[in-house]
Amino acid sequence: MASKRYPLGIQTFSEIVKGNYFYADKTAIVYQLAHYAKFHFLSRPRRFGKSLFVSTLQAYFEGKKEMFKGLAIEQMEKEWTAYPVIHLDLSCGKYYSLENTKIILNNILKVEEQKYGIEVPESEREGFGARFRDILLAATAQTGKQVVVLIDEYDAPMHDSVCDEELQKTIRNIMRDFFSPLKQQEGNIRFVFITGISKFSQLSIFSELNNLKILTLKDEYSSCCGITKSELTQYFREGIEEMAEHNGLTYEETLEQLKQHYDGYHFSINSEDIFNPYSIINALDDKEFNSYWFTSGTPTFLIELMQQKNLDMMDLNDIWARAKRFDVPTETITDPVPVLFQSGYLTIKGYDKQLGMYYLSFPNQEVRQGFSESLCQYYTPSEVGELDAIVYAYKKNVLINDDMGAFMPHLKAFYDKFPYTIINNNERHYQAVIFTIFTMLGEDVKVEHTTSDGRIDLVLKTDKSIFIFELKYKKSADIAMAQISDKNYAKAFADDGRKVVKVGINFSENQRSIEDWVIE
Repeated sequence: MASKRYPLGIQTFSEIVKGNYFYADKTAIVYQLAHYAKFHFLSRPRRFGKSLFVSTLQAYFEGKKEMFKGLAIEQMEKEWTAYPVIHLDLSCGKYYSLENTKIILNNILKVEEQKYGIEVPESEREGFGARFRDILLAATAQTGKQVVVLIDEYDAPMHDSVCDEELQKTIRNIMRDFFSPLKQQEGNIRFVFITGISKFSQLSIFSELNNLKILTLKDEYSSCCGITKSELTQYFREGIEEMAEHNGLTYEETLEQLKQHYDGYHFSINSEDIFNPYSIINALDDKEFNSYWFTSGTPTFLIELMQQKNLDMMDLNDIWARAKRFDVPTETITDPVPVLFQSGYLTIKGYDKQLGMYYLSFPNQEVRQGFSESLCQYYTPSEVGELDAIVYAYKKNVLINDDMGAFMPHLKAFYDKFPYTIINNNERHYQAVIFTIFTMLGEDVKVEHTTSDGRIDLVLKTDKSIFIFELKYKKSADIAMAQISDKNYAKAFADDGRKVVKVGINFSENQRSIEDWVIE
């Protein structure tokens, strides 16, 4: 039995220390950041440890040396100066209306005002900027020290009001006023750290902070949130060993499974591989390789945005982009890629220095599979259980019995029930759907696989077989099969050792489904 517990749902550094919870030591980065610039901004996906990092910064700047015993910063910091810290957590409410927004901001400021004995007449309670200024002045006057300001989830009001353009505009102006003292009172400020998920236009509510240092894509701070492989093996080895024993796996096999499911995030060009902390902690606690982070927040608005822009899983499978495409403001969303990157559904997988281009892709199996399942929910007919039926049919016929022929009638039945309105009647649409289905199933599947004599529409690899798919629209399955044979696509897998199965499928314009297929 593990001597330590997993910090499930705990985002407070002091509670983790006092409760003897598992903790990946980020305090060396805290020290480095504290001696870097004055104004900082970091964006990271939801449930990625931003709040815990902010809480660690708070304990450090409050000079609570006793909390850092045995951690890296204990050997680095000699002075442990205690500063007044103003911690503003904007995720503490829902900003669905102007009235709600004012109530939340009032309550946030009231907590800080009470700390410094400030009483605000009711008539002045909506002057949020002036009240914040008075808090900064009081903190400095009463302590004789510069103030540390930590702002957690600054963009929560913007996200909550995203569906109401006028409300969002009003809230943006309120927030701009709210934070204006950060510039005005610069002389009284020691350190500012702002976190969020998204990057709004020039962080529009901080537009006056022209000296704001953006840490989001910087190598030195790429691992401040999340868990690196070295941290996982150093601080969570006990949990990995227990998980291995529970699943009848070796330590190395378990580590590899954890890597495939939850690793793969890169937040800069030279970033270490970062594991999703929320998923890792829950997986080790449950001792199961389930989906945690993805299912904790369904990206419905992203799926809808992709539909509006006629994008599909194949569009997200291989993206080369300059930084200006994916690290841009998400205030007016016209391109899903920046939102997908900043939200954690896409990550940096490579960089071509000569071209100045980043390669973006899904970070790991959990996200890839989860996103495809969300898309499949959209494709799926309204009958309850249709998605489960296709999963069951695939696992039974293909994975267990290695029989693609027995699976094909189920795939055709799935296509037959598609609502007329969601079908783009062309070959690419049908290719995208079948690719999404196999991705949802967690399989090794590639589209447009290049060979010496052409491109294979889709390649599916299982433990026993390699399936080569050629898809046709308004032609015939025989024509599809002839192309596979004429171009000798199978030779690309001659050295693999698995059985190669050729699958030709034709889609009908009138039926809007699979018309016929041939398997050899």
